[in-house]
This record gives sequence, C-alpha cells and structure tokens, in this order.
Amino acid sequence: MSQADLPQLKKLSTQIRRDIVRMVHACQSGHPGGSLGCVEYFVALYFHFMKHNPSFAMDAKGEDLFFLSNGHISPVWYATLSRAGYFPVKELSTFRFLNTRLQGHPATHEHLPGIRVASGSLGQGLSVAIGAAQTKKLNADDRLVYVLMGDGEQQEGQIWEAAMYAAHHKVDNLIATIDYNGQQIDGSVKEVMNLFDLKAKWEAFGWVVNEFDGNKIEAVIAGIEKAQSLAKQGKPVLNLMKTEMGFGVDYMMGSHKWHGVAPNDEELKKALAQLEETLGDY
Repeated sequence: MSQADLPQLKKLSTQIRRDIVRMVHACQSGHPGGSLGCVEYFVALYFHFMKHNPSFAMDAKGEDLFFLSNGHISPVWYATLSRAGYFPVKELSTFRFLNTRLQGHPATHEHLPGIRVASGSLGQGLSVAIGAAQTKKLNADDRLVYVLMGDGEQQEGQIWEAAMYAAHHKVDNLIATIDYNGQQIDGSVKEVMNLFDLKAKWEAFGWVVNEFDGNKIEAVIAGIEKAQSLAKQGKPVLNLMKTEMGFGVDYMMGSHKWHGVAPNDEELKKALAQLEETLGDY
C-alpha cells in the first residue's frame, strides 16, 4: 500500500478510536482500553510502513507480516484491517456476535482476511512470529515480520523461551513490540507481577531494544523507522512502546478498569464527543 501523509494518519487514528468504542458498546463486550492505546501503532504499520495486500494471500510472499499476540485487543486490529480494505467497514457492526467472522479473539476458521493465526492465548504470538520470520529467511524473502505483545503477557514463560530462541538463531528480520501501558486485567503490572527492568531483561536475552512513545504518531513513525534500521544486523529487535490504556477517551485513560469493560450508552456518548468523525462511521 502507498504511504499516507501525517494528517491522514491522524484522521485514521481518530476514526479507528470511534470504531473501537462503538464496536465494544454494541455487543457490550470486549477490550477497549488496550485497543485505544495502540491505535497509532496499527495505523503506522498498515498505512505507512508495511508492504501488504488486502487481497490477502496466506503465504504473503514478498509482503511484510503482522501477528497480534495479545489477541484480546482485536477491536483495534479489526478496525484497522477494515479501514485498510481487507473487508467492508460495515462488518465492524458484527463484532463479537454469534456466527460472525469478527470474534472476540482473532480466529482463522471463518477465513477473515488479514488473520493468519488464532491468538489470545497469551504468550504464544512471539513463537509464531519467529517461525514466520525464519520461513522468510529460508525462502529468501527480504520482508520483515512484526508482532505485538502486551506487557502483562511478559509474565508468561513461553515468551522467554521464544526470546532465547530468536537471539540464538539470529532471527534478525523480526521486530517485536511490547505495548507497555503498565496495566492488566487485575490491576497494575507492578502490583500483579512486577516486570522490573524490562529493557535490561530483553537486552540480556540478546535482543536490541528500542524505546518510543506509542501515543504520538510522529514518535511511532520515528520509532519504527529506527527499529527497521536496527533489523538485519544479527539480532532480533524489541520495541518498548510506552502507551496509556484508554488513550483518547479521558475517563478511560490510565485505568485497568477499562481493560475489558464496555461503555454504557451515556459513556459511549461522552467518548464519541471527544472523537471527531473523520472518515465516516460504519
């Protein structure tokens, strides 16, 4: 896809936030907090950086790949995919309803374009992304593989097995990102299980670590550009992306309470008042 300019990226970010709160409200289920916090990252990837094709081929030869490990933030991914042309925007109205393609966690059995693996069982996405990156190397495909994880997800042991494997095998066409918002379903990450110095841990596991602000589109673009410059140098790359849960909706911001709670009618009205309709609602 061609690159969008900065004003267009900002319009997309605002519209996708509207999509997220409306989707979760309509079914009274889902995860708005983390979804709202990661909008700029998804917009930058799909509308500025990744080479990808909405006609969608599973093997993605000659294309960049993205995997969502923390699959509960599916609203932001679905909204991004629809706005990028993978499926009709109006299909967002079916989110989490029975017998639809937009399930709570991304799934493959309904063959939704853009989804290559079921995710949401936390800790598994990095392993999948590593396998995809190694496959690209074996096929002499020079495109990159991206994966997003949650910070609470770093409490899973499989993450660290995968981290060791990627560094040992020099999987340097992989750019992993952690949504570092400090919140998880039961409280702050520090209170539930402190991650301590996450940057030092990943560096000790043999990765190059890059840090940036995930709620400013300019900072996200600069951060991913730096990550790309660090790739293919013999080490996998890890982005520590600082975000705020619920970003863009003032009463949701910074609170773990909005990890998995849908807004009621009045709360939706307040959220939409803060988010200008820029590209047309579904």
